[in-house]
Amino acid sequence: MTKSALQIERAHYVPKMPTALRGAVKAVDGEYTESVANQEEIKKLFPNTYGMPVVTFEKSNEKKTMPPINVGVILSGGQAPGGHNVIAGLFDGLKSGNKDSRLYGFILGPGGLIEHKYMELTAGIIDEYRNTGGFDMIGSGRTKLEQKEQFDKGLEILKKLDIKALVIIGGDDSNTNACVLAEYYKSIGAGVQVIGCPKTIDGDLKNEQVETSFGFDTACKVYSEVIGNIQRDCNSARKYWHFIKLMGRSASHIALECALQTHPNVCIISEEVEARNQTLDDIVNQIATVVLKRSEAGNNFGTVLIPEGLVEFIPAMKRLIAELNDFLAKHETEFKMIKKSEQRSYIIAKLTKENSELYASLPEGVARQLTLERDPHGNVQVSLIETEKLLAEMVGNRLAEWKAEGKYTGKFATQMHFFGYEGRCAAPSNYDADYCYSLGYAAACLIHAGKTGYMSSVRNTTAPADKWIAGGIPVTMMMNMERRHGEMKPVIQKALVKLEGAPFKAYAAHREEWALSTDYVYPGPIQYFGPSSVCDEPTKTLQLEQQK
Repeated sequence: MTKSALQIERAHYVPKMPTALRGAVKAVDGEYTESVANQEEIKKLFPNTYGMPVVTFEKSNEKKTMPPINVGVILSGGQAPGGHNVIAGLFDGLKSGNKDSRLYGFILGPGGLIEHKYMELTAGIIDEYRNTGGFDMIGSGRTKLEQKEQFDKGLEILKKLDIKALVIIGGDDSNTNACVLAEYYKSIGAGVQVIGCPKTIDGDLKNEQVETSFGFDTACKVYSEVIGNIQRDCNSARKYWHFIKLMGRSASHIALECALQTHPNVCIISEEVEARNQTLDDIVNQIATVVLKRSEAGNNFGTVLIPEGLVEFIPAMKRLIAELNDFLAKHETEFKMIKKSEQRSYIIAKLTKENSELYASLPEGVARQLTLERDPHGNVQVSLIETEKLLAEMVGNRLAEWKAEGKYTGKFATQMHFFGYEGRCAAPSNYDADYCYSLGYAAACLIHAGKTGYMSSVRNTTAPADKWIAGGIPVTMMMNMERRHGEMKPVIQKALVKLEGAPFKAYAAHREEWALSTDYVYPGPIQYFGPSSVCDEPTKTLQLEQQK
């Protein structure tokens, strides 16, 4: 592939990693801690992998050569910066144990395991992709590993290639699947270990043992750069309000981190909206009030950050979407036969009074988006709902009402943006390059230690890399029973923004000031070379959570 100057320079970057992973490594078992509810149910579902201890790695004076081992690796779910470095760290960790160990990549995600599509990852291939963004080394996919037939089909190719361990790099659902797969292979004596790695730019895969999911750092820095560029343009032209939707369906971590980095005039936090039982009208009034107050100071411009999943956190909208999901599931054929021009009226007539009135109040384009084709789970595809346009239009309507009443005399013009895919495959920040390499190397150490059903872990990452703590956490520790598709299933809990947490409190302490002043920060592009204080800085979220 053709390389840019950055890629050429980055190829020579040697990722930092914990001291414990350099040289001979010893696995030290700790305690098992029940960190979530429903432990009795989890124990029944995972009798062979439940109750295992947390593992940490320490340097060992005993240098021993490990027997050669064949390992498989899967990239699962959406892309996140640093995935290639996880694979590179895994490769180097395996080779450090025995140069004859081999690594196989399954093509296009879990589907490659089931369909027996793979390639051997050699040193030449690995070296091409070190410190690069994307998942294009082997591709990714969203096939879920949930059925016994899938497990057995995957086992056929694992046996054929003599693969003794499988590493699944993914988010909460992918690591849940990895845990189920580990339990199944252990229960039938398949002789295949399964290890997970925490990935998602959304930042919602974290807990006491997993400080952050990889890719979050880079994605937020990419988005913050562009938000900063928009704010500089905004402050130059001084005539537009920019409504910016940011990726993050199930949690508002990205929006909050970008707000801490760029100081926008408004940032909506979905978890706060839900906790305060706010209506769509409340949010519109909140934004319109800021627009009004800024206009009184002659500032007819500003920025609004909106998390992707906002509509599902507004209690009234959540009820509307739930009724729409049920109604469309039962009347899909009938609905598709209705003329598009009449579908809105048809829906309004069929819904309960509260939901009918809310649906009727929505702009026509957004109302139509709520009835678009559902995802494979029967849920509305929130990424297709143009929440930024919804709020911009409704704020404009509210301001027009206030202008007619003599309350508002300013000008209101809008620009809308959605930042999502732009951040998923960026060249990883130094933090993500280091963190991901360490996660991969720690996964190799877990394999050498004979562990299965574990997630690779690297902690204390706000400290210098030589003080990072590497190890592994049994995935059952993160499991909770939740209702999915009408039945209770074990899943890794998503970590939402904590309103009592330091990151949100830091934002809340400044938002009134940022709303009225023009206190924009322009972070600029990610810095890869220079002082460590500039190039290696972790997210504001992580610094505040670790109080560093």
